[in-house]
Amino acid sequence: MALEESTQELERGEQAPDFELPGTDDEQYSLSDFEGYEALLLVFTCNHCPYAKAKMDALNAIAADYEEVAVVGINPNDAEEYPGDSFERMRELVSEGTIAYDAYLRDESQTVARAYGATCTPDPFLFSNTDAGFTLAYHGRLDDAMSPDEDPSGEPGFEMRAVSDAVLADEPVETAFRPSRGCSIKWKE
Repeated sequence: MALEESTQELERGEQAPDFELPGTDDEQYSLSDFEGYEALLLVFTCNHCPYAKAKMDALNAIAADYEEVAVVGINPNDAEEYPGDSFERMRELVSEGTIAYDAYLRDESQTVARAYGATCTPDPFLFSNTDAGFTLAYHGRLDDAMSPDEDPSGEPGFEMRAVSDAVLADEPVETAFRPSRGCSIKWKE
């Protein structure tokens, strides 16, 4: 496991790069499939990283609590080198209810992860649905628990919820970039 922190590539206000990716439900997804939501939380994540696994419940809770926010996991890891990140395992996690996001997508080519500048799992990006399309409102950690063994420090620690609330209230996001931490994305050679 190589520990990595997220870095900023996309700037606030920039449009989300489009994609066409398969989901665990055998449907193909692009940004337009989420146009009915006020916000889109895209999280580059995986099945095996302890940091990503520690955030599955938090992401499931956001998906359950915020019907105006689409929560979409994207797994870009090299499944040949890391079989625990296979598409089959993704389907199993969804089927058994471990993952209950609005969609869990596979980025086999890793081009989507590169387009977003994702570096670790999890690496969350929150987009606001504007007249110009999905524009970046916040890129950074979900909460202040920075290791798999920690719990968030309470209400102030749940940063992504506070940022989501601001986006949904059409208020400016004042939260500064705070990098996420997790396993490095397992890039293909």
